[in-house]
Amino acid sequence: MSSLAAATLRPLRIGMVGGGTVGGGVYDIIMGRLGGSSVDTTGQMASSSTRRCVITKICVRDLAKPRSFHVDEDKTTLVSDVNSILDDDSIDIVVEVMGGTSLARTVVLEALKRGKSVVTANKALIAEHLSEIHTAVEQSGGNGVKFGYEAAVAGGIPIISTLQNCFAGDIINEIGGIINGTTNYMLGKMEDGADYDEVLKEAQDLGFAEADPTADVEGHDVRAKIAILAKLAFGTTVDVEEIPCNGISQISSVDFEYAKLLNCTIKLIGTAARLSQYGERDGDLSVYVAPKMIPTDHIMAAATGCGNAITVDSVNLGTSSYFGPGAGRFPTANSVVADICRVASDNCPSDPFPLRSTISIDNDYASAFYIRIPFIDGLGIVRKVGELAESHGVSVNSILQNAISDRMMADCVVTTEECKLSQVQALCAELEKEDFARAPPLCMPLVTN
Repeated sequence: MSSLAAATLRPLRIGMVGGGTVGGGVYDIIMGRLGGSSVDTTGQMASSSTRRCVITKICVRDLAKPRSFHVDEDKTTLVSDVNSILDDDSIDIVVEVMGGTSLARTVVLEALKRGKSVVTANKALIAEHLSEIHTAVEQSGGNGVKFGYEAAVAGGIPIISTLQNCFAGDIINEIGGIINGTTNYMLGKMEDGADYDEVLKEAQDLGFAEADPTADVEGHDVRAKIAILAKLAFGTTVDVEEIPCNGISQISSVDFEYAKLLNCTIKLIGTAARLSQYGERDGDLSVYVAPKMIPTDHIMAAATGCGNAITVDSVNLGTSSYFGPGAGRFPTANSVVADICRVASDNCPSDPFPLRSTISIDNDYASAFYIRIPFIDGLGIVRKVGELAESHGVSVNSILQNAISDRMMADCVVTTEECKLSQVQALCAELEKEDFARAPPLCMPLVTN
């Protein structure tokens, strides 16, 4: 859009649903930099080719609740009924930052149906209702309706627009990454010596983890995000519930002791990768979430604290990497505002999920694996482990064991050559039945390159 065209159009009117942390950041940026306020509080306004924007309504649950941001009452009205936004024909864009998948689904679908563009940060909603949302966008697309969701994955990293626009002439073989800042923070603290319960409480006290941390620590948040990335990278819609998902709740300090012996660290990683059938990367698609043992010199190991990191392996580029803040008020708000700007300047893709494919899903992926076996010390344990591994077609690469200080609370580690996930799962199920087993074995992929 030219500067002249942008200047002559009326401001784009926004109705925002949700006034929490991210919503407050969006409001501050829009009203401070994109012409929503008569006062420029930053000294630096947005590009003159971007149409001015103003948030005219914010829907919140409790009108009396104090806000973490200042609302310009001359420009913006707080409302408690979402229909006051949906029914308002003057509103051009609905920004959904309320979270959840019930009311949020109604808001998004109704807004699209009524010819309003939608910008959302709601990864769970998109992952669970991707096909329904995509259909609604297609049905409304003739009216210029757009759907932006940059903030749904990896917070402030612009990975969505990168995948939509920058790989058109390329073929992606694999995409994966650290896409949950809470668990990355926790694993970093555990590597430094803290135990799981201690660091979980610390993460909750700092506001990184919710009172119910299940979505983070059990990998559900990553599962939703990797489903979205898989759709963008491969064109395949993946049922979220069918994605194998292991979190970090079973990892302990002893795993980091063995990681150190292997010159590795541990990261929770979502992965979507083409398997190889007849040639290289020509098979089915495997999508999964798992903690992984990765070498300390691996590019993913550089993501520390709450940071996120995504790598894309493709035919033309080889490996490209994207690092940045994965959460937080302004990093996430920045991605929401980037989508608003794309809508305002008519640069938002008409199809939010441009690829379509018929690639089948096969989540029985192959990898080398790390298996920690908690055991009560006795004779013949290593021999039995080797026999069971052989019976399941699992080739042992190495066996590691720290000095035993308590014969009733011992651990050893087996690393394997590349094998199928199903083979390792069957092996672990057999090991758990043995008299020497004191707890279920823990297994995770071991990255060797």
